[in-house]
Amino acid sequence: MKHIKLMSSGGILLAVILFLALNALSSVLFKSARVDLTENNLYTLSQGTINILRGLDEPITLRLYYSDKLATGIPPLSNYARRVRELLEEYVGVSNGNVKLIVSDPEPFSDDEDQAVQYGLQGVPIDNAGSVAYFGLVGTNATDDQEIIPFFQLEKEASLEYDITNLAYKLGNPKKRVVGLLSSLPIEGAAPASPFMQNPDSNQPWMIVSQLKQLFEVRSLDKDIDNISNDIDVLMLVHPKGLSDKTLFAIDQFVLGGGHALVFVAPHAVTDQPPVDPQNPMAGVIASKASEFDKLLNAWGVELVNEQLAGDIESALRVTVSQGMRPQPVAYVLWMQLKEGNISSDDFITADLKDITMATAGYLKPKADSKVEITPLLQTGSKAMSIPTSRVQFRPDPLALLNNYRPGGEPLTLAARITGEVQSAFPDGKPGDKDAQSLKTSQAPINVIVVADTDMLEDRFWVNVQNFFGQRVAIPRAHNGSFVINAAENLAGNNDLISLRSRGDFSRPFEKVKEIQREAEKNFREREKQLQAKLQETERKINELQQQKGAGSAMILSPEQQREITKFRDEQIKTRKALRNVQHELRKNIEQLGTQLKFINIALLPLIIIIGAIALGIYRHRRVINAAH
Repeated sequence: MKHIKLMSSGGILLAVILFLALNALSSVLFKSARVDLTENNLYTLSQGTINILRGLDEPITLRLYYSDKLATGIPPLSNYARRVRELLEEYVGVSNGNVKLIVSDPEPFSDDEDQAVQYGLQGVPIDNAGSVAYFGLVGTNATDDQEIIPFFQLEKEASLEYDITNLAYKLGNPKKRVVGLLSSLPIEGAAPASPFMQNPDSNQPWMIVSQLKQLFEVRSLDKDIDNISNDIDVLMLVHPKGLSDKTLFAIDQFVLGGGHALVFVAPHAVTDQPPVDPQNPMAGVIASKASEFDKLLNAWGVELVNEQLAGDIESALRVTVSQGMRPQPVAYVLWMQLKEGNISSDDFITADLKDITMATAGYLKPKADSKVEITPLLQTGSKAMSIPTSRVQFRPDPLALLNNYRPGGEPLTLAARITGEVQSAFPDGKPGDKDAQSLKTSQAPINVIVVADTDMLEDRFWVNVQNFFGQRVAIPRAHNGSFVINAAENLAGNNDLISLRSRGDFSRPFEKVKEIQREAEKNFREREKQLQAKLQETERKINELQQQKGAGSAMILSPEQQREITKFRDEQIKTRKALRNVQHELRKNIEQLGTQLKFINIALLPLIIIIGAIALGIYRHRRVINAAH
């Protein structure tokens, strides 16, 4: 029996030694290895990211600037910085040597701080002394191209991997990407109708085109084009109308071949103004203002509901109408200002957008036999109503629309991402040349964004344009421009980049901590109310005592007043002490909870493993002894 005990004790000691040695060895040999047990696999890179990193033709350098010493006292920032750094180390690890990481701590008045400022990183004040912290990323390639993330915002944590991967993709593909623009609206500016009636502003390109040209090569495409070049990264269609079959076929083949498209269509485009016919002044009024793109939309499994507009009482903009002799503000249900609940937070195109203005928009719905995935990006509220286009054909009446409004009970999709395998809209082949080679099905899942509104692109619905010393300056009122830029930038990337999705938040709130904080705050408020009540009561008594004295001695405090003041001050000190005790208990409870959580996360699991290993060792040893007997 003594022998067994000695063996058991030796086994326990040996198990502990082996466990500690294994941990020490693994920390050296497997420093970069980890098992990701987080809910959304926060520390596991997406396959799209891995493909992009391993496909880099030349190495890139990532410089992380983080003010470690200044931000030490800010736990959320320091925790997030650790997460960012570990993620960047993952980028280095899977890149096959294509990514180099440099980490700098830009202390005040240092060379690193000068470099951070020179790169354009955003310094954030963190105290009243004027200290500035940096937490940004600079990426460079072999040809000195540069991309930056000015500051890693905690609010944008869900798009962290996408932002970093997009930066790496741009550095690996520095050539300016091409947007092919085809529009039946004067989006690129219009020639003056008369040399005697020149309005410079009306003939200028829409501001959305000007913004696109700052980031992309915008290539105008002819409405009668019969082939779309493979070097076009994004095909942007705005109110396609009157397109020939050969042009529609070219668009069809471009998308089936893996091209990405951004399409703006509408059942009634206010900005579609046909030329005036002196012989028939009513021709322009009664002419259809609907996009003509059903053939391709149907092939892609989505329908722009014909002759119907989306109305939304919850998002309606207010306009002024004449009611009798007095102007009256009225909610115009066809003009919508979409807010947080209407804008998808799951897609990188719309995740950071706060408001978008839409005007006389239509809505989308899947075809009955649709097999594609339709992901809404913009939606109305649940009290939306479908309104016939005939109600706005001649002269829209916002008041009449409001009076006749009847909620439909479900949201309507205003913009969506379309993905999946599709068939050609031209099953018989190329029009006019049936023997020509053509794609019958998509070579890969298509990726198309369809927006059921064209008016949202016009300047008056989202931006104020001012002339500043001969330069047009845009002052946005809504994020319409950002929506278009984000969509074009996302679609201009390859399929690996587009495949990235939101990974969720790194931080997880502890409900117990919140409960403790709420209880403490309740105590704070109650004691503060008691203090205020005591203060008011004491002041009342002092005034009463003061009124009992003569005018000549009004400024001389009586012994009663002195005692009341002393009593109040004593009570004030006691209350302040009690408040400090509550605050102390709050910190103590949170620290205790934090210690418990750390023990559970760090120590308990290894301890369970050790105990299990020891128990198994003792069990096996006893089986050997029993078998020997």
